[in-house]
Amino acid sequence: MVAPLAERMRPRTLDEYIGQSHLVGPGAVLRKAIESGRVPSFILWGPPGVGKTTLAGIIANQLKRPFHTLSAINSGVKDIRETIEKAKNQQFFNSPNPILFIDEIHRFSKSQQDSLLGAVERGIVTLIGATTENPSFEVISALLSRSQVYVLQHLSKEELIQLVDSAIVGDEYLKEKDIKIEEYDALLMYSGGDARKLLNILELVCNQINEGESLTINNALVKELVQSNLAIYDKSGEMHYDLASAFIKSIRGSDPNAAVYYLARMIEGGEDIKFIARRIIISASEDIGLANPNALLMANTAFQAATAVGLPEARIILSQATVYLATSPKSNASYLAIKKAQSLVRETGNLPIPLAIRNAPTKLLRQLDYGKNYQYAHDHQGNFVEMEFLPEDIKGTTFYDPGSNSAESRTREQLRKLWKDKYGY
Repeated sequence: MVAPLAERMRPRTLDEYIGQSHLVGPGAVLRKAIESGRVPSFILWGPPGVGKTTLAGIIANQLKRPFHTLSAINSGVKDIRETIEKAKNQQFFNSPNPILFIDEIHRFSKSQQDSLLGAVERGIVTLIGATTENPSFEVISALLSRSQVYVLQHLSKEELIQLVDSAIVGDEYLKEKDIKIEEYDALLMYSGGDARKLLNILELVCNQINEGESLTINNALVKELVQSNLAIYDKSGEMHYDLASAFIKSIRGSDPNAAVYYLARMIEGGEDIKFIARRIIISASEDIGLANPNALLMANTAFQAATAVGLPEARIILSQATVYLATSPKSNASYLAIKKAQSLVRETGNLPIPLAIRNAPTKLLRQLDYGKNYQYAHDHQGNFVEMEFLPEDIKGTTFYDPGSNSAESRTREQLRKLWKDKYGY
């Protein structure tokens, strides 16, 4: 039986590995750790198909360590304990500890992650976790504090093309065929930056050639073959991100019908309901914000309720929240405010805070005029007194510009009444 092209082309050394030069290029942090032989437990966080599993295997191979693999989807606490026990039995004298690779570690429950802690703390195993989700949300703090987090990036267009070219000339089967690539665009588009999917598509196309024939790969050919073989899209691939993007953009575009459709696509595709619920929370704040402050309350409640009851009933809760958000008035004013403020902070650095609003817990600080002339707003009529709160160099700068909806129009009038022309309201 012939292995798939993606497996046949899997790199065996760092020099064969394509991408992630910020981590494994010459002089990069992870490469230096590997070359020193002292690799800490760490988590690889990045999108599908960028080489997380491959990199873990290369590290184990280069360090000549026993390599154990668990999948968070198929493994329970019993499997973890058995693997740790096996790792204990592989430790002899000063031999290096085995590597335990856990794919999709974000899907491990708290009890499963707790069962890893002791082995990681005592150095029985070096843990390498792989995740497509932000580990600060899904990995328990005790385990996270004992691990480095390395962020893997999408492969660039040049790196993906390099991967295709390497397969055409380097694969034991493809190099025997007369294959010419005329256009790369469709290959790259349908793969969505996922190297594994890219090689799957390339293999699908190259399988059309018979012995003794030549093949020219162009966009039209790739499009025709991919559209008739939609099974190449796997749930964990880039379609995962495409559906999430379509879902959020449908909410933002106030289309409850499209939003519920993409919600159904994600649920039917086996998407984690916590992943969906988190996107709903983000949308409530980024796209609706103060145009309807109740949207964030609804989204947060939906997250708690959906995770409490689980599927299939959670789909009703998520649908309710989705429709509510899609039909709410929209404003991204809060999002734009923090974006503009962060940009200015990066540009101007740590500007001096006005003395009047600095903390003054000690006599020395009070002697240095910390807190001097601060006026307590609640001591004044309307609970407002005009003061300068921004640093001198940026006073009068407007970050929050209320949106054009009924709720924020009232907010604009209130700010205009309080601050007159200071902020241009």
